[in-house]
Amino acid sequence: MNNILIVDDDINILNLIEVHLSEAGYKVFQAVDGVAAMKVLKANPCELAVVDVMMPYMDGYSLTKEIRNSYDIPVILLTAKNQIEDKELGFQSGTDDYLVKPFETKELLFRIKALLRRYNKQPDDSIIRMKSIIVNKKSYEIQIGDRTIILPLKEFELLSFLMSNPSQVFTRDHLIEQIWGVDYEGDERTVDVHVKRLRERFSKLTDEMQIKTVRGVGYMLEAKRA
Repeated sequence: MNNILIVDDDINILNLIEVHLSEAGYKVFQAVDGVAAMKVLKANPCELAVVDVMMPYMDGYSLTKEIRNSYDIPVILLTAKNQIEDKELGFQSGTDDYLVKPFETKELLFRIKALLRRYNKQPDDSIIRMKSIIVNKKSYEIQIGDRTIILPLKEFELLSFLMSNPSQVFTRDHLIEQIWGVDYEGDERTVDVHVKRLRERFSKLTDEMQIKTVRGVGYMLEAKRA
């Protein structure tokens, strides 16, 4: 899943774009100005930014320059201006593409897909990030801040699966099939035992995520809201 940053001081536009991008399979982060946008990028790696030109504190041209200086990601500028001078300013600031308001969200999606292909920004499925928690599926290590944790294999696989699908509820049967396989002959209490162990371990290390019990169904992993 690609992470997309949307920056606009119009909350209606932010929400409209987020709905369409989320439906297309992207994870969307919002910011209402350039200062907030740089904070979002620092905390959440993104593969592309969609930036409005007219914003308070830091306009879209300045923000594009800041992004270009710090991150290797494509930028699409959104603006109500359609003058050649404005487009020239946009490309001089380092934007990759330019879209004039009002625009069709389908066109924005086409441009996003084209830029992601051009930059070849494919997400690294071996790394799962959730705030300060980093799971490395290649080395089987979990990093929380400056600490590195090694878990028993099935605990690691269970945590990795839940972190890869946050806020989704899974039955015990589904988790057994995913982690232990369809031929597993044990019972669903195995899941309860492993969830209990994960809770005990991580309650002492971080409060940024929590495995919740959904009564009558199973479990879900929830990230703490900022």
